[in-house]
Amino acid sequence: MTVEGSLPHEPKAPAVLAVDVGGSHVKLLVNGGSERRRFVSGKKLTAAQMVEGVLEQAAELDYSVVSVGIPAPVVGGRVAHEPVNLGKGWVAFDYEAAFGKPTKIVNDAAMQALGGYTGGRMLFLGLGTGLGSTMIVDGKLEPMELGHLPFRKATFEDYVGERGRDRLGEKRWRKAVLETIDRFVASLEPEYVVLGGGNAKRIGELPAICRIGANQDAFLGGFRLWVDA
Repeated sequence: MTVEGSLPHEPKAPAVLAVDVGGSHVKLLVNGGSERRRFVSGKKLTAAQMVEGVLEQAAELDYSVVSVGIPAPVVGGRVAHEPVNLGKGWVAFDYEAAFGKPTKIVNDAAMQALGGYTGGRMLFLGLGTGLGSTMIVDGKLEPMELGHLPFRKATFEDYVGERGRDRLGEKRWRKAVLETIDRFVASLEPEYVVLGGGNAKRIGELPAICRIGANQDAFLGGFRLWVDA
């Protein structure tokens, strides 16, 4: 287990266990708690293994509901397609039964976007293992899968995700990221863009319309799912 820094300003919400499932790690935090915990995920991680790992890490924590952000399309609170960068078994899995608590499932980029939202028309882009994307317009959350749209000789995710950074090198990767931002801004016309994910800080100088999201945004989004309820 790795324990990270504290979260200073949680919104008022029930005792929510927020779980952020990523391509390299699964991270979790309880609303009002001071420790962010994590364990390794990876390409073979199944939904059942994720829940088992979370329950082990959260065994002594006190929470009444659960929010889970998963890097896959989520429709009507259900995972619509298997995650590209994880194992199998996410679509038909009964998360609420497995956790034994009321549970909300959402796309991981949508959960992080909700945590960083400050009003108006916001585009969120998550630069991590893949490319997460979400729009929030006047408070309405619209998860997207922009990363799988065609770009150059492949898809946006193939160029600006972790595989693209490894293949292109830092300089060419940054150029692809900035071109991606320009294209999405021109198409979607957001008032501002929030960049999240582990690679967001690698970009360097940002366009004026962009800002880097905070590390705790994914957890704040998980808490706010229940505040809104």
